[in-house]
Amino acid sequence: MSNVVAELHFIGATLQLRGINPIVQPLMDTYGNIFVYNGEIFGGIDIDSDSNDTEILMQALGNCCLCNSHLHTRTSYCLEKGKSSVPEVLSTIKGPWAVIYWQESSRTLWFGRDAFGRRSLLVHWPTLEDHRFLLSSVSPFSSTEESSGFEAENEINNHNFWEELTCGIYSISFDAPKLDGCLVGEVRKHEWTNSMLKELIVWERTSVEPKPEDLYSSHGKTLREQHDVHSACSNILPSKSGPIQASISGTAETVLFALRESVMRRTSLHRIFKAVTCDIRQEVLTPVAVLFSGGLDSMILSALLDECLDPSYEIDLLNVSFDGQSAPDRISAKAGVMELRKIAPLRRWKLVEIDADLSTLDLETKHVMSLINPANTYMDLNIGIALWLAARGSGWVYEGNNNNCDEDLQCNERVKYKSKARIVLVGSGADEQCAGYGRHKTKYRKGSWLGLHEEMKLDMQRIWKRNLGRDDRCIADNGKEARFPFLDEDVIRTLLDIPLWEIANLDQPSGIGDKKILREVARLLGLYEAAVLPKRAIQFGSRIARESNRKNFGSNRAANQASAGSAVIQLQSNLT
Repeated sequence: MSNVVAELHFIGATLQLRGINPIVQPLMDTYGNIFVYNGEIFGGIDIDSDSNDTEILMQALGNCCLCNSHLHTRTSYCLEKGKSSVPEVLSTIKGPWAVIYWQESSRTLWFGRDAFGRRSLLVHWPTLEDHRFLLSSVSPFSSTEESSGFEAENEINNHNFWEELTCGIYSISFDAPKLDGCLVGEVRKHEWTNSMLKELIVWERTSVEPKPEDLYSSHGKTLREQHDVHSACSNILPSKSGPIQASISGTAETVLFALRESVMRRTSLHRIFKAVTCDIRQEVLTPVAVLFSGGLDSMILSALLDECLDPSYEIDLLNVSFDGQSAPDRISAKAGVMELRKIAPLRRWKLVEIDADLSTLDLETKHVMSLINPANTYMDLNIGIALWLAARGSGWVYEGNNNNCDEDLQCNERVKYKSKARIVLVGSGADEQCAGYGRHKTKYRKGSWLGLHEEMKLDMQRIWKRNLGRDDRCIADNGKEARFPFLDEDVIRTLLDIPLWEIANLDQPSGIGDKKILREVARLLGLYEAAVLPKRAIQFGSRIARESNRKNFGSNRAANQASAGSAVIQLQSNLT
């Protein structure tokens, strides 16, 4: 009888941003444990500024007991004194992560993603048609020209093949392979062991429905700040204390502090790994970029990044337009840069104008379709293309950077430019937590404060499936890492502790009451013009939705009749 062999394959590709020594994944230690990791540890586990968090986490997991594996039933205490279990270690991490870990001593495969799904992890569960168990950060690229026969035969790129792994920690414990060469194991999902994390996942707010006196004070304060503070302080630079802060609520100061700490953790507290390069030219460093529309969220992130980042670094502001200089996001981005230069005149800001024409992006569109998989609507595709182009960072800048000169005037020359920043700050999570979507106002009008709270809770509990996995894949494809300051654990906790009527007041017009708390934060930073800007989604601000509607439905009217935003992509359409 021939030997029966069942195999586990581990493959890793590394965009290293931490530590001083290069590492290669998968990692394997002397005990036979194997580790593949995509994430960042911003807290919970101590990491020196020069250390690599992947190596530190591998060491912590290697010291774990066998609790919660198939060798032991779940217990309330550790069977090996002084040791933590794998779920306990992973539950302590503050920051985004997706992991695959083979624990040799228990023959257990651990895998999972953080509680908010800030890093992509796709799964293919075994079926009658395909018995393989697969985990991947991204679905494989394919086109009619490049698909292998194997992929075509097994439909590995079919939208039904992959699914987003639900956030959590899982394990499969394997016995010896059966005679047919198959491995058999029981999949278990483990509970988070961190009490604060559990509270954030439940996403319950203690103060949802206000009393009349709460609304009176809240409404009056917001309107006065909106109109009076700007006129009174428009000629003064923001300061850490003084007349500006005196006009803004202490609640906004608390949110500003949490956001500042979040940006600091994501940009400045750890040495950024520098790969060996043959380029001996001395260039100005630009380690961090911002996905930039000039809107409220990206302006706050840009201003905070200026506070946190070494003043010698440039900051790239990545702006995508499918309508040249006429797209709403391009117009607001130019205005935003001017406002940033007023509050931070010593910083070298670079607005990277990324101009695109959807009619010339057929190959890129096919590629992005594979990246957004298993998402499959035109809205997902439009957002994915815009994010992918932004992360690629190939565009135009105005050379000379005369801070006293408008972007499009003769004193600066427009030249080609490619951003080399490997970290991209993204504003995801701001709208979900601060009532920034139009549907929030609809729910508020139908169900008042409780209806608004439930809709925001729903948004936060499905953001991993609707947004973050897709966005992470599209940005990471260009060798960039998306970081989400608004989804920092401490920021989420801070916002949940604030009464809902201090977060938003949807009785007021757009640009005032929606995301009210963030508008107060913007004014604390001196961003008075950005503080009154209405919400505009990237697919509309960049005008890719309009161009997509014309290309795939013939007109915007036809697209609206077909509910194009939620329509599933048809393979026979112009996209293929």
